Parts: sequence; structure tokens; C-alpha cells
Amino acid sequence: MTTVTVTSPDTISSRKAGVVRLIGLLGLIGGLAFLLVGGVGWATVSSQLGEENITVAEDASFLGGAPVVGPFSAYAQADIINHHAMKASGGKTYAQLEQDDPTRPTVMTASLLRASLFTSILAFGVSAFAMGVGILIGLFGWALLTLAPSAKTTKPAVGTTV
Repeated sequence: MTTVTVTSPDTISSRKAGVVRLIGLLGLIGGLAFLLVGGVGWATVSSQLGEENITVAEDASFLGGAPVVGPFSAYAQADIINHHAMKASGGKTYAQLEQDDPTRPTVMTASLLRASLFTSILAFGVSAFAMGVGILIGLFGWALLTLAPSAKTTKPAVGTTV
């Protein structure tokens, strides 16, 4: 049997341990809040997009025919809208077209649709970020709670053989 002698004061006062445990608890609560808020944001954007009944065009480079309810389908639809607009305008953007060009309103509408879809993609990204931060904060809180000694823990005195 091996004996270990504790020679350095690796313990903290019960007051400091209590503060660390409180911070850990707040981390768990804050992490859960971030996770829930991010999830609600994701679900809201997804349901709002779903209510628009948008379907990715069949000739899209990916997800053709899929309902637009997530970031990838929104991107696929925005990409094919751009493709169709560029084809209609001969490769010119809205700003490059003459004011009296008959395709200008079509290209403008396409640009606005793409901007709206990109806004939803950004909202999905922010929601995913919030959920990820929530998970990390919660894990840090859990770690603090796990590592901080509870008030019931007895601490060996300096120089005590364990």
C-alpha cells in the first residue's frame, strides 16, 4: 500500500467554494437559457419559412424539390434564384442594367428574394451559435459544480497522510 502525504494547501475556503458552486449553477442555468432561446429561434424561423410554402426549384444544384424550411434549402433556393435572374438578364446584376431594361424588375425581385433567404440563413446561424454557446456554458457550469468542493467535504490538513 502506498501512502500519499499532502504537503500543499490545494483547498479553498468554504466561502470561495460556495462562490464557485454558485457560478457553476449560474452557468448551468445560463447555458440552458441559451440553448432554449436558440432552439426557439431556429424553430420560429423554420416554421415561418414553412408557412411560405416555398419549394426549392427542381433545377437547383442540390435539394431540388425540397421544402424551404432550413438553412441548406434556403441557400439552395437563393442560389437557383440568382442563376435564373442572371440568365434572364444576360449575366447582369440589377445595378448593371439600364433603368429602362425590361428585365430590371425581375432581377430586382430576385435580389430581394435572395436577400430575404440569406436573412433566414443568418438567423439559423445565430440560433445555432446560441445553442452551441449554451452547451459550452452549461458544460463549464457543470465542471465548476463538479470540481468545487461542497460544504460537506472535509479537507485534509496540510501535512496529513492520506
